[in-house]
Amino acid sequence: MTYVVTEACIKCKYMDCVEVCPVDCFFEGENMLVINPDQCIDCGVCEPECPAEAIIPDTSGGSERWVEMNRTYSNLWPNITRKGTHPADADKWLEVDDKFNNHFSPKSAGVS
Repeated sequence: MTYVVTEACIKCKYMDCVEVCPVDCFFEGENMLVINPDQCIDCGVCEPECPAEAIIPDTSGGSERWVEMNRTYSNLWPNITRKGTHPADADKWLEVDDKFNNHFSPKSAGVS
């Protein structure tokens, strides 16, 4: 089992999960984080830390697409080991549906 980040993180990117990860397996995109599923040790400490409830185990229904998405982007984006500042408007994005199709950015953090 591994944990992965889902579309609920898009445009929220709270990063509370990052500092509790014992193996530093989070990677940062322009508007979301991902977990490298090959580095994750399945401890689960990140899941309850996420205010957006964006982190799920790969045993959850529908997780397959997120495992592959997390694997792909964790190999493209920079590793993040410290909590940064979440977007000022993060709370307004918590309940938005279909964020991946409408708002996902494949860009790395810090790239315009």
